[in-house]
Amino acid sequence: MGNLTGLLSSMFNGLAKSIAIKKGRSSGSCGDSREAAEAMAKEAKRRDLMLCSSGTVNAGGSNNFASVFSRRGQKGINQDCCLVWEEFGCQEDLMFCGIFDGHGPWGHFVAKRVREAMPPSLLCNWQETLTQTSSPDPHVDIDIEAEKEQHIFDMWKHSYLKTCAAIDRELEQHRKINSFYSGTTALSIVRQGEVIVIANVGDSRAVLGTTSEDGSLVPVQLTVDFKPNLPQEAERITQCQGRVFCLEDEPGVHRVWLPHEETPGLAMSRAFGDHCVKEYGLISVPEVTHRNLTASDQFVVLATDGVWDVISNEEAVDIVNSTADRAKSAKRLVERAVFAWKRKRRGIAIDDISAICLFFHSSPSSP
Repeated sequence: MGNLTGLLSSMFNGLAKSIAIKKGRSSGSCGDSREAAEAMAKEAKRRDLMLCSSGTVNAGGSNNFASVFSRRGQKGINQDCCLVWEEFGCQEDLMFCGIFDGHGPWGHFVAKRVREAMPPSLLCNWQETLTQTSSPDPHVDIDIEAEKEQHIFDMWKHSYLKTCAAIDRELEQHRKINSFYSGTTALSIVRQGEVIVIANVGDSRAVLGTTSEDGSLVPVQLTVDFKPNLPQEAERITQCQGRVFCLEDEPGVHRVWLPHEETPGLAMSRAFGDHCVKEYGLISVPEVTHRNLTASDQFVVLATDGVWDVISNEEAVDIVNSTADRAKSAKRLVERAVFAWKRKRRGIAIDDISAICLFFHSSPSSP
């Protein structure tokens, strides 16, 4: 990890310094780091290492393979959006994947803004955390590998918490996007070597496909669906004077409401934006977790609630695993979800449905 952090730090500082020199000021400001991160994003787009639409990403020599697909539902404009960034921050063993599900009149603008802001902001905060944090002492007699993994996770968690707080503040003050009654969920993962860090705001879900001891593929849910009826979420909302209840024509669908108004009726307990209910228990704080990948872990599926409303974790990993062409795995999962909506939820408008399937190993059929 020392080599990686040193490389990124020197490269980041070099970019930030060159930006500062061009602007005739001394380097070191957060603005310079942010611009350096945005410059890295532009370079990634130029080299086809960043994908913001349906398609695939697979950098030469990388074991990572990502399949992405998004489909508009029957409610108007598609408010889902995705992002995959291979060689995240110009580092060969870093990858970022994110999926965002907007809601409300400005939901598609909010989702796209969070998609645009999160990766450079996360890189910027990670770089700052690197410079402020000391690495584990190699001379202390402890489990160095475990300490190193915890150190990596702690840095990403700190960076994610700072990033999400900053993005939500920026949205509230944004002059061109009205996020008072609109917002978005955000589910993202960073893969650093054999560690994946998962950050979740809202009710999208990440599910791992892993091979069990008997050779069968089994799902492992990596995130919590942050719905308003979860005990700890409901308690926070009601303590803040918000209300949680179902409408008569939607039994089982718990929503968040203002204290004295039948609005906004959010079906999730965490989101960016939706500033009308931020004082009443809705938060944009991510749950950040991590997993150390093993040879048994095959792929992870990130998908919006449009998939999970009608497809089980077991069904999802089976669909992805049984798709012969990895490039079509996300599209096949989304199409199966659309079919399930028509069968299980007849008469209900189909939601926007999006998925990212990230494979961790080279395909057995690849040369």
